[in-house]
Amino acid sequence: MAKRLRILGIVLSVIGVIFVISGGVAYTQVQDGYGSLQSFSEAQNVQLSYNEDGQLIDRGTTEGADAIMALLTEDWGYPVKDADLDPNDPLVNTGSEYMYQMATITYHTLYGTQTVVLEADAEYNGETFPAGEYQFDVNGMYWTDFDRMHPIEGPARDQAWNGTAHALIAELGVGTVTHSALQLGLAIAGTLAAIGLTVLVAGLGLVWATKEEKATEPKATEPEAKKDLEPVS
Repeated sequence: MAKRLRILGIVLSVIGVIFVISGGVAYTQVQDGYGSLQSFSEAQNVQLSYNEDGQLIDRGTTEGADAIMALLTEDWGYPVKDADLDPNDPLVNTGSEYMYQMATITYHTLYGTQTVVLEADAEYNGETFPAGEYQFDVNGMYWTDFDRMHPIEGPARDQAWNGTAHALIAELGVGTVTHSALQLGLAIAGTLAAIGLTVLVAGLGLVWATKEEKATEPKATEPEAKKDLEPVS
């Protein structure tokens, strides 16, 4: 039985070493990913704005930043990590910062005003729109909320939700997903290492517990010792 347990301990130790190595490799890959994301962020050099008190601001006011944060946390339900928003490091390079910047672009798109110019009179659903200039308030309308056939809404949609807005939002989304994936990878690396160490310790423990001890001769009991001293008749 001891021999079998010893073999099992050796096998567990080998498995533990494999898990520890796998965790180390995963950790190395995650660090490479963080380095790449940091370089990407530095190349773009997009930074958040803070006031002297360390509060987020948008276009000079905290009220604007609060409205953007409400869009992000309440409307979109994103769990912002306060630790990711560091006034001493305004560079957008964490998941929360990428999402906040995405919300900033979206907010100004949603609540902007577009100027639509009709070159000629237009009729739609029985209503006539004379040629001229119109100010259209987007008023929280997403891309799919517009009536693209409408002579005013259709052009306003293309102006508000233009290719640049879509591209920036998509790019920031990639940054968010990348950062989240790296955090998940870091957790997996830590889990692999923890499992490996646990199995390794268990295996070495079995090997140590079943280690053969050097045999020692038993001491003679007192009656037996006296019996040896008695003369033979």
